[in-house]
Amino acid sequence: MEIAAYIAIVALVLQYPLLESRIQKLHRRADRIEHKLDLILGHLDIEVAEPGLERVAALVREGKKIEAIKVYRELTDAGLKEAKEAVDRMDVAQG
Repeated sequence: MEIAAYIAIVALVLQYPLLESRIQKLHRRADRIEHKLDLILGHLDIEVAEPGLERVAALVREGKKIEAIKVYRELTDAGLKEAKEAVDRMDVAQG
């Protein structure tokens, strides 16, 4: 019985890199699709409101841009640059 367990463990360990590679490919594909969708929305001048961004907008109104960027990143999983640009756009839109 122990040999079967060892074989199963070895098989799982050997499959891990293959699964990791597939997951990375899917992430890259999703990123490309999201980027294309963002370009289309931008071209059509469509602004999509993310759920929960009211808190970010409130922080921008209060002048707490750094905290707004942090909250935006938590809500959207955006990178620092993307979050800063989004918060800056909110700031300009709010006037």
